[in-house]
Amino acid sequence: MDQQKLRTLVFEKTGVRIDIDDPIFALVALNDAVLAEAVERHVALLDDATADLADQVQALQESGYLGNGATPAARPAALVSTPLPVAHGVPLQEKRIIAIAGGAALLCAFIVLAGQALLLRPLPAPAPVSVARELTPEQSSALRDGDKLARAVAKLDSKTRAAIAAEMQKP
Repeated sequence: MDQQKLRTLVFEKTGVRIDIDDPIFALVALNDAVLAEAVERHVALLDDATADLADQVQALQESGYLGNGATPAARPAALVSTPLPVAHGVPLQEKRIIAIAGGAALLCAFIVLAGQALLLRPLPAPAPVSVARELTPEQSSALRDGDKLARAVAKLDSKTRAAIAAEMQKP
C-alpha cells in the first residue's frame, strides 16, 4: 500500500488533501487486511472445489464414461440430456424465454409511459398580461381634478364632509 499514491488519488478524485498521519490510513490498512483474509478464504474454497471436480473427472474416467479408449458405460441419469425441439435454428425454449422477456420489456415501457402521463402534467399556460395603454388627456385631467377635490373636501368641516359623502352614495 503506497500512501503517496493513495493521497494523490484522493486529491485527484475529491480535491481533498490528506496527510500521511491522517487516521484514514489506519482504516485503509484495516480494509486491506480484511480483504486479504477474504481473498485467502475464497482461494481455499476454489481449491477445494477444484479438487472435488478433479475427483469427479477421475471417477468418470475410471468408469469408462470419458474417453480413455474403452467402451463407454451407460450414462448416469443426471448426465443424460434430452435434445430440445428446434424451429428455424433456435430451440423453442429459448424462443419462449425471448418472447417472455420482450413482453416484460413492453409491459414495463407501457407502465413507465402511463405513469409519466398521469403524474407529469404540463404546466398551465401563463395568465394573459394586459398592457396598460397611455391615458388620454381627458382621463389625466379628470384624475388631477379628483385629487384636488379630495384635498378640498378633507379641509371642510365634518358636517359638510358627511353631506358630500351622502350625496356621493346616491346613484
